[in-house]
Amino acid sequence: MKRLPALLAAAALLAALPAPAGAQGALVTTAAELTAQAETLQPGDWVWAPALSPAGPVTLFVDLTRQTATVYRNGVRIGVSTISSGMPGHETPTGVFVILEKDADHRSNLYDNAPMPYQQRLTWDGIALHAGALPGYPQSHGCIRLPLEFAKRLFAVTEMGGTVIVSGVAGEPAITPAPGLLAAEGPGGVPLDHAPLAGDELYRWMPDGAPEGPLTLVISRRDQTLVALRGAAEIGRARVYVPQGETATHVLMLSQAPGGALHWIQLELPEGKPGAPVATLPPASPDELADQALLPPAFAALLEPLLLPGTTILITPEPFEEGSGGLPLTIVDAIG
Repeated sequence: MKRLPALLAAAALLAALPAPAGAQGALVTTAAELTAQAETLQPGDWVWAPALSPAGPVTLFVDLTRQTATVYRNGVRIGVSTISSGMPGHETPTGVFVILEKDADHRSNLYDNAPMPYQQRLTWDGIALHAGALPGYPQSHGCIRLPLEFAKRLFAVTEMGGTVIVSGVAGEPAITPAPGLLAAEGPGGVPLDHAPLAGDELYRWMPDGAPEGPLTLVISRRDQTLVALRGAAEIGRARVYVPQGETATHVLMLSQAPGGALHWIQLELPEGKPGAPVATLPPASPDELADQALLPPAFAALLEPLLLPGTTILITPEPFEEGSGGLPLTIVDAIG
Protein backbone atom coordinates (compact mmCIF):
# COMPACT_ATOMS: atom_id res chain seq x y z
CA MET A 1 0.00 0.00 0.00
CA LYS A 2 1.20 3.52 -0.79
CA ARG A 3 0.60 6.61 1.34
CA LEU A 4 -1.47 9.31 -0.33
CA PRO A 5 0.87 12.22 0.55
CA ALA A 6 3.66 10.47 -1.36
CA LEU A 7 1.47 10.70 -4.44
CA LEU A 8 0.88 14.37 -3.83
CA ALA A 9 4.57 15.10 -3.40
CA ALA A 10 5.22 13.31 -6.66
CA ALA A 11 2.52 15.37 -8.35
CA ALA A 12 4.20 18.50 -7.07
CA LEU A 13 7.22 17.60 -9.01
CA LEU A 14 5.85 16.39 -12.16
CA ALA A 15 -36.08 34.92 -9.04
CA ALA A 16 -33.49 37.75 -9.84
CA LEU A 17 -34.76 40.74 -7.89
CA PRO A 18 -33.15 44.07 -6.90
CA ALA A 19 -30.86 43.83 -3.91
CA PRO A 20 -31.97 45.53 -0.68
CA ALA A 21 -31.41 49.26 -0.40
CA GLY A 22 -27.83 50.00 0.58
CA ALA A 23 -26.51 46.70 -0.78
CA GLN A 24 -23.22 47.18 -2.54
CA GLY A 25 -20.20 45.49 -4.01
CA ALA A 26 -16.56 46.36 -3.53
CA LEU A 27 -13.60 45.75 -5.82
CA VAL A 28 -10.34 45.57 -3.85
CA THR A 29 -6.74 44.70 -4.64
CA THR A 30 -5.20 43.42 -1.39
CA ALA A 31 -5.88 40.48 0.92
CA ALA A 32 -6.14 42.88 3.87
CA GLU A 33 -8.87 44.88 2.13
CA LEU A 34 -10.70 41.69 1.20
CA THR A 35 -10.62 40.46 4.82
CA ALA A 36 -11.77 43.80 6.20
CA GLN A 37 -14.69 44.05 3.76
CA ALA A 38 -15.69 40.40 4.22
CA GLU A 39 -16.08 40.87 7.98
CA THR A 40 -18.64 43.68 7.61
CA LEU A 41 -20.87 42.46 4.76
CA GLN A 42 -24.57 43.30 5.03
CA PRO A 43 -27.36 41.50 3.10
CA GLY A 44 -26.73 41.95 -0.62
CA ASP A 45 -23.09 43.02 -0.16
CA TRP A 46 -20.05 41.39 -1.76
CA VAL A 47 -16.33 41.94 -2.17
CA TRP A 48 -14.15 40.82 -5.12
CA ALA A 49 -10.36 40.77 -5.49
CA PRO A 50 -9.50 38.77 -8.64
CA ALA A 51 -5.94 40.11 -8.87
CA LEU A 52 -4.98 38.15 -5.76
CA SER A 53 -5.00 35.01 -7.91
CA PRO A 54 -5.44 35.82 -11.62
CA ALA A 55 -5.73 32.24 -12.87
CA GLY A 56 -6.32 28.69 -11.76
CA PRO A 57 -9.13 26.31 -10.74
CA VAL A 58 -12.06 27.81 -8.83
CA THR A 59 -13.75 26.29 -5.77
CA LEU A 60 -16.81 27.82 -4.09
CA PHE A 61 -17.50 27.30 -0.36
CA VAL A 62 -21.07 28.11 0.74
CA ASP A 63 -21.62 28.53 4.48
CA LEU A 64 -25.33 28.21 5.20
CA THR A 65 -24.87 29.16 8.86
CA ARG A 66 -23.24 32.49 8.05
CA GLN A 67 -25.20 32.89 4.78
CA THR A 68 -22.03 33.59 2.83
CA ALA A 69 -20.24 32.25 -0.24
CA THR A 70 -16.44 32.35 -0.54
CA VAL A 71 -14.60 31.96 -3.84
CA TYR A 72 -11.11 30.41 -4.00
CA ARG A 73 -9.06 30.50 -7.20
CA ASN A 74 -5.97 28.32 -7.19
CA GLY A 75 -6.53 28.01 -3.45
CA VAL A 76 -6.48 31.78 -2.83
CA ARG A 77 -9.57 33.59 -1.57
CA ILE A 78 -10.65 36.13 -4.20
CA GLY A 79 -14.25 36.91 -3.29
CA VAL A 80 -16.90 36.77 -0.58
CA SER A 81 -20.63 37.43 -0.88
CA THR A 82 -23.77 37.26 1.18
CA ILE A 83 -26.36 34.71 0.03
CA SER A 84 -29.91 33.59 0.66
CA SER A 85 -30.39 29.84 0.84
CA GLY A 86 -33.45 27.61 1.20
CA MET A 87 -36.25 28.57 3.57
CA PRO A 88 -37.68 26.13 6.16
CA GLY A 89 -39.23 23.24 4.27
CA HIS A 90 -37.02 23.91 1.25
CA GLU A 91 -33.58 23.70 2.91
CA THR A 92 -30.53 23.80 0.67
CA PRO A 93 -28.83 20.38 0.80
CA THR A 94 -25.32 20.20 2.19
CA GLY A 95 -22.46 18.29 0.59
CA VAL A 96 -19.91 18.52 -2.20
CA PHE A 97 -21.33 19.20 -5.66
CA VAL A 98 -20.05 19.86 -9.15
CA ILE A 99 -21.36 22.43 -11.63
CA LEU A 100 -23.54 20.46 -14.03
CA GLU A 101 -24.86 23.26 -16.25
CA LYS A 102 -24.34 26.98 -16.82
CA ASP A 103 -26.97 29.29 -18.31
CA ALA A 104 -26.64 33.08 -18.07
CA ASP A 105 -30.29 33.65 -19.09
CA HIS A 106 -31.98 30.76 -17.30
CA ARG A 107 -35.65 30.73 -16.33
CA SER A 108 -37.18 28.35 -13.83
CA ASN A 109 -39.16 25.39 -15.12
CA LEU A 110 -40.60 24.87 -11.62
CA TYR A 111 -41.62 28.35 -10.47
CA ASP A 112 -43.65 30.24 -13.11
CA ASN A 113 -40.78 30.83 -15.51
CA ALA A 114 -39.05 33.03 -12.91
CA PRO A 115 -35.77 34.55 -14.14
CA MET A 116 -32.60 33.05 -12.61
CA PRO A 117 -29.72 35.02 -14.17
CA TYR A 118 -26.27 33.44 -14.24
CA GLN A 119 -27.60 30.07 -13.16
CA GLN A 120 -25.09 27.33 -12.31
CA ARG A 121 -26.87 24.02 -11.74
CA LEU A 122 -25.77 21.80 -8.85
CA THR A 123 -28.49 19.13 -8.99
CA TRP A 124 -30.90 17.96 -11.66
CA ASP A 125 -33.86 18.37 -9.30
CA GLY A 126 -33.58 22.14 -9.10
CA ILE A 127 -30.74 23.27 -6.80
CA ALA A 128 -28.54 25.94 -8.38
CA LEU A 129 -26.52 29.09 -7.84
CA HIS A 130 -28.13 32.17 -9.39
CA ALA A 131 -28.79 35.88 -8.91
CA GLY A 132 -31.78 36.76 -6.77
CA ALA A 133 -33.20 38.64 -3.80
CA LEU A 134 -31.14 38.71 -0.60
CA PRO A 135 -33.31 39.72 2.37
CA GLY A 136 -30.74 38.73 4.99
CA TYR A 137 -32.16 35.30 5.81
CA PRO A 138 -32.94 32.01 3.99
CA GLN A 139 -35.82 32.67 1.57
CA SER A 140 -35.33 30.53 -1.55
CA HIS A 141 -36.87 27.20 -2.54
CA GLY A 142 -33.47 25.54 -2.09
CA CYS A 143 -31.27 27.46 -4.50
CA ILE A 144 -28.35 29.62 -3.40
CA ARG A 145 -29.15 33.22 -4.34
CA LEU A 146 -26.34 35.70 -4.98
CA PRO A 147 -26.17 39.44 -5.69
CA LEU A 148 -26.59 40.05 -9.43
CA GLU A 149 -23.13 41.51 -10.11
CA PHE A 150 -21.40 38.91 -7.93
CA ALA A 151 -23.29 36.11 -9.70
CA LYS A 152 -22.12 37.54 -13.04
CA ARG A 153 -18.49 37.67 -11.92
CA LEU A 154 -18.63 34.17 -10.44
CA PHE A 155 -20.22 32.82 -13.62
CA ALA A 156 -17.30 34.22 -15.63
CA VAL A 157 -14.59 32.42 -13.63
CA THR A 158 -16.11 28.97 -13.00
CA GLU A 159 -16.03 25.97 -15.32
CA MET A 160 -18.25 22.97 -15.89
CA GLY A 161 -17.43 20.27 -13.34
CA GLY A 162 -16.05 22.81 -10.85
CA THR A 163 -16.39 22.03 -7.15
CA VAL A 164 -19.00 23.65 -4.89
CA ILE A 165 -18.94 22.80 -1.16
CA VAL A 166 -22.09 23.51 0.86
CA SER A 167 -21.93 23.30 4.65
CA GLY A 168 -23.72 24.66 7.68
CA VAL A 169 -27.05 24.55 9.48
CA ALA A 170 -29.44 27.22 8.18
CA GLY A 171 -32.55 25.34 9.24
CA GLU A 172 -32.28 21.57 9.43
CA PRO A 173 -29.82 20.05 6.92
CA ALA A 174 -31.74 18.49 4.05
CA ILE A 175 -31.12 14.74 3.94
CA THR A 176 -32.48 13.14 0.79
CA PRO A 177 -33.69 9.52 0.67
CA ALA A 178 -30.75 8.60 -1.56
CA PRO A 179 -29.07 5.30 -0.57
CA GLY A 180 -25.54 6.60 -0.16
CA LEU A 181 -22.90 9.18 -0.93
CA LEU A 182 -22.87 8.50 -4.64
CA ALA A 183 -26.56 7.85 -5.11
CA ALA A 184 -26.64 9.85 -8.32
CA GLU A 185 -29.47 10.72 -10.64
CA GLY A 186 -29.23 11.62 -14.28
CA PRO A 187 -31.54 13.98 -16.20
CA GLY A 188 -35.16 13.27 -15.38
CA GLY A 189 -34.29 11.67 -12.04
CA VAL A 190 -33.21 8.34 -13.54
CA PRO A 191 -31.04 6.53 -10.96
CA LEU A 192 -27.47 5.77 -11.99
CA ASP A 193 -25.60 2.80 -10.57
CA HIS A 194 -22.26 3.00 -8.79
CA ALA A 195 -21.15 -0.62 -8.58
CA PRO A 196 -19.17 -1.52 -5.44
CA LEU A 197 -15.92 -3.44 -5.79
CA ALA A 198 -16.26 -7.21 -5.96
CA GLY A 199 -14.83 -9.25 -3.13
CA ASP A 200 -11.56 -9.93 -4.95
CA GLU A 201 -11.19 -6.44 -6.55
CA LEU A 202 -8.55 -4.15 -5.07
CA TYR A 203 -9.36 -1.35 -7.50
CA ARG A 204 -11.11 -0.43 -10.75
CA TRP A 205 -9.88 2.11 -13.32
CA MET A 206 -11.91 3.56 -16.23
CA PRO A 207 -10.44 6.95 -17.18
CA ASP A 208 -12.09 6.99 -20.60
CA GLY A 209 -15.40 7.78 -18.87
CA ALA A 210 -14.17 11.36 -18.50
CA PRO A 211 -10.89 12.09 -20.31
CA GLU A 212 -10.61 15.57 -18.79
CA GLY A 213 -12.07 17.81 -16.12
CA PRO A 214 -11.54 18.66 -12.43
CA LEU A 215 -10.53 15.70 -10.25
CA THR A 216 -12.29 14.95 -6.96
CA LEU A 217 -11.30 12.07 -4.67
CA VAL A 218 -13.91 10.97 -2.12
CA ILE A 219 -12.81 8.70 0.72
CA SER A 220 -15.43 6.97 2.89
CA ARG A 221 -14.14 5.96 6.31
CA ARG A 222 -17.19 3.72 6.77
CA ASP A 223 -16.68 1.79 3.54
CA GLN A 224 -12.86 2.04 3.48
CA THR A 225 -13.16 2.95 -0.19
CA LEU A 226 -11.88 5.77 -2.41
CA VAL A 227 -13.84 6.91 -5.47
CA ALA A 228 -12.16 9.10 -8.11
CA LEU A 229 -14.43 11.49 -10.01
CA ARG A 230 -13.42 13.62 -12.97
CA GLY A 231 -15.99 16.27 -13.67
CA ALA A 232 -19.11 14.41 -12.57
CA ALA A 233 -18.10 10.94 -13.85
CA GLU A 234 -16.56 8.14 -11.83
CA ILE A 235 -13.22 7.13 -13.34
CA GLY A 236 -11.99 4.75 -10.65
CA ARG A 237 -12.40 3.34 -7.19
CA ALA A 238 -10.12 1.45 -4.84
CA ARG A 239 -9.95 -0.11 -1.44
CA VAL A 240 -8.28 2.26 1.00
CA TYR A 241 -7.32 2.10 4.64
CA VAL A 242 -8.18 5.12 6.78
CA PRO A 243 -8.70 5.02 10.57
CA GLN A 244 -12.37 5.12 11.56
CA GLY A 245 -13.96 7.04 14.40
CA GLU A 246 -13.56 10.59 13.03
CA THR A 247 -16.97 12.27 12.80
CA ALA A 248 -16.07 15.39 10.83
CA THR A 249 -15.98 15.74 7.06
CA HIS A 250 -12.75 17.25 5.71
CA VAL A 251 -12.09 18.83 2.33
CA LEU A 252 -8.55 19.36 1.01
CA MET A 253 -7.95 21.46 -2.13
CA LEU A 254 -4.58 21.29 -3.87
CA SER A 255 -3.34 24.73 -4.90
CA GLN A 256 -0.23 26.18 -6.52
CA ALA A 257 1.46 29.33 -5.22
CA PRO A 258 2.78 31.93 -7.68
CA GLY A 259 6.30 30.50 -7.25
CA GLY A 260 5.11 27.04 -8.26
CA ALA A 261 4.99 25.38 -4.82
CA LEU A 262 1.92 23.30 -4.05
CA HIS A 263 -0.04 23.72 -0.85
CA TRP A 264 -3.34 22.52 0.57
CA ILE A 265 -6.38 24.54 1.50
CA GLN A 266 -8.18 22.59 4.21
CA LEU A 267 -11.81 22.92 5.30
CA GLU A 268 -13.44 20.96 8.10
CA LEU A 269 -17.18 20.52 7.73
CA PRO A 270 -18.45 19.12 11.05
CA GLU A 271 -22.09 18.03 10.98
CA GLY A 272 -24.34 20.42 12.87
CA LYS A 273 -21.69 23.08 13.48
CA PRO A 274 -20.68 26.26 11.66
CA GLY A 275 -18.05 26.01 8.95
CA ALA A 276 -14.52 25.93 10.35
CA PRO A 277 -11.81 28.47 9.49
CA VAL A 278 -9.68 27.82 6.44
CA ALA A 279 -6.09 26.68 6.96
CA THR A 280 -3.25 26.58 4.45
CA LEU A 281 -1.03 23.52 4.63
CA PRO A 282 2.47 23.59 3.05
CA PRO A 283 3.51 20.57 0.94
CA ALA A 284 6.39 19.91 3.34
CA SER A 285 3.83 19.10 6.05
CA PRO A 286 1.16 16.89 4.41
CA ASP A 287 -2.17 16.81 6.17
CA GLU A 288 -2.17 14.07 8.79
CA LEU A 289 -5.61 12.89 7.64
CA ALA A 290 -4.44 12.24 4.09
CA ASP A 291 -1.22 10.77 5.49
CA GLN A 292 -3.28 8.01 7.09
CA ALA A 293 -4.75 6.87 3.77
CA LEU A 294 -3.19 3.74 2.27
CA LEU A 295 -3.90 2.81 -1.37
CA PRO A 296 -3.04 -0.21 -3.55
CA PRO A 297 0.30 0.67 -5.23
CA ALA A 298 -0.97 -0.06 -8.76
CA PHE A 299 -3.95 2.27 -8.29
CA ALA A 300 -1.70 4.91 -6.74
CA ALA A 301 0.52 4.85 -9.83
CA LEU A 302 -2.51 5.39 -12.11
CA LEU A 303 -3.82 8.23 -9.98
CA GLU A 304 -0.52 10.03 -9.48
CA PRO A 305 -0.31 11.90 -12.82
CA LEU A 306 -3.81 13.34 -12.29
CA LEU A 307 -3.04 15.00 -8.94
CA LEU A 308 -2.68 18.56 -10.16
CA PRO A 309 -3.66 21.97 -8.77
CA GLY A 310 -7.42 22.01 -8.41
CA THR A 311 -7.66 18.42 -7.15
CA THR A 312 -10.11 18.08 -4.27
CA ILE A 313 -10.00 15.33 -1.64
CA LEU A 314 -13.02 14.77 0.58
CA ILE A 315 -12.71 12.48 3.61
CA THR A 316 -16.03 11.61 5.25
CA PRO A 317 -17.31 9.12 7.83
CA GLU A 318 -20.40 8.48 5.70
CA PRO A 319 -20.96 5.41 3.50
CA PHE A 320 -21.04 5.08 -0.29
CA GLU A 321 -23.28 2.10 -0.69
CA GLU A 322 -26.84 1.21 0.24
CA GLY A 323 -27.02 -0.85 3.37
CA SER A 324 -23.84 0.56 4.91
CA GLY A 325 -25.82 2.46 7.53
CA GLY A 326 -25.50 6.09 8.50
CA LEU A 327 -26.98 9.18 6.88
CA PRO A 328 -26.35 9.99 3.21
CA LEU A 329 -24.45 13.12 2.22
CA THR A 330 -24.68 14.43 -1.33
CA ILE A 331 -21.27 14.32 -3.02
CA VAL A 332 -22.19 14.35 -6.68
CA ASP A 333 -25.85 14.69 -7.51
CA ALA A 334 -25.65 13.59 -11.11
CA ILE A 335 -23.39 12.14 -13.73
CA GLY A 336 -23.46 13.92 -17.08
